[in-house]
Amino acid sequence: MSEMISETEWKETLTLILEELRSQQFTKMLEMLEKIPRSVKTERSREEMPKIIIEHYGLEGSISAIADVMDLIPRRDARVQDPLHTFVKKLRKKQKKETKGKKRKCESDLDSKDNKKEAAAGFMKNGIISDSDSSDEEREADQQKSCKSDKENIPSWRKTIHDLRNSDGLCQKPIVGKIVQKSALRIYVTKQKVKRFFFYVALADETNCIKAMVYGEERFKKITEKNFYMFRNYKMEMCDYTNENNMKVFKDSTVSRTPPVDVPEELEVEAQMLIYRYSPVCSIAKAKLFDAKTLVSVEGTVTKIDPVEHVKLKTKRGKKEKRDFILKDDTDSIRITLWGKDIQQFRDKSHGDFVRVTNVKTSVYYDMVSLNSTDYTRILKIQNAEVQNVTFKIIGITATNKMETHLEAEINGQVETFFVESKLLAKAVGVRLEGDFEERLLQNMPFSADVVLQGSKINKITAAEKM
Repeated sequence: MSEMISETEWKETLTLILEELRSQQFTKMLEMLEKIPRSVKTERSREEMPKIIIEHYGLEGSISAIADVMDLIPRRDARVQDPLHTFVKKLRKKQKKETKGKKRKCESDLDSKDNKKEAAAGFMKNGIISDSDSSDEEREADQQKSCKSDKENIPSWRKTIHDLRNSDGLCQKPIVGKIVQKSALRIYVTKQKVKRFFFYVALADETNCIKAMVYGEERFKKITEKNFYMFRNYKMEMCDYTNENNMKVFKDSTVSRTPPVDVPEELEVEAQMLIYRYSPVCSIAKAKLFDAKTLVSVEGTVTKIDPVEHVKLKTKRGKKEKRDFILKDDTDSIRITLWGKDIQQFRDKSHGDFVRVTNVKTSVYYDMVSLNSTDYTRILKIQNAEVQNVTFKIIGITATNKMETHLEAEINGQVETFFVESKLLAKAVGVRLEGDFEERLLQNMPFSADVVLQGSKINKITAAEKM
């Protein structure tokens, strides 16, 4: 099969895929395609939509976007996935070839660029900003760091994640990596109607990152984010539709803590995208408690918008555009800075809009915490956020304390993240807030609830009536 991707063939295939969608699925797909303006979505027919999607996402971007959306709707059946898989496979081959070319160029550049390691240590002062606060400069510094890591000698007893992704079956050779992100503990029911537990981790080493499915409630308590672990006797299984290997860690697999390995920052950011389409939404007050350069998502009301500025960079790269705005929720407010092309995402936003800002990085300057846009930042205006009455099923707990609980819930066939005051959740579930609150919540899951939402915040929650 040729690696060339024909726009005409993709448009014809996309037309066939959209024809397979039921009306509700088609509407849900349009809601997820955030780059397309709402007015365009409502004024165009289904027959015109393939052209619109390609215009707004580009040829390759539209293939990736549709693949993600079809998985989330979900439409994982052969009638949709078989024609889609042909183009996904071509795209992955093309991207893999381009990545190899960039790596060769990067290794060559390393010989002549030895002084850019300081680019990631920038600060903001007197209107001058360093490379670390600009996504373009961060990416270059991280790319060089990644190249250096690739050239390092990795012990022969270890298997790299890069090589692991091409493996199949049971693997005994260990891998070592950093747990960049961990999902909530989730529940599945066996054929014998027995509840079992599993969770996902995003694992990264010097060469690549991978999403792993880990079985066992006891493992969930032992494996923690930002620590490094060695995995042995795990299994790799090929997914027919994505053409990617999935890593599974069973109860008889061996997991142990290890010293750190050098994980490039760009791989950490990529790993954050493996479990969630965006980093889980948290309150602004909580976002201010994270360490610098932590990837977070927040939502709230826009209370102030500054004009676009041209800011001098610390290096000889001239000036870069930036735009600041203030976002406020009922816990706190925070300044968010958009850089370069990310400013365009704010064109249709105005004072008083309720928006969700995903995948922004924390920045700490003395005692002041702000947020900076990244290559993965998206800004979504949330319609009717003030009042949303829905019923969902709680299936996982991400984090909890006496003040606030972050949970995962199944809603409209998707898993999304929400947060709620712990006392409201305790009352709805009918458990005590004191002691091991999380354990008592797990014992009552899955738990169906009627909730009142404002964005990702649950303002009211009661147990759903049983049918």
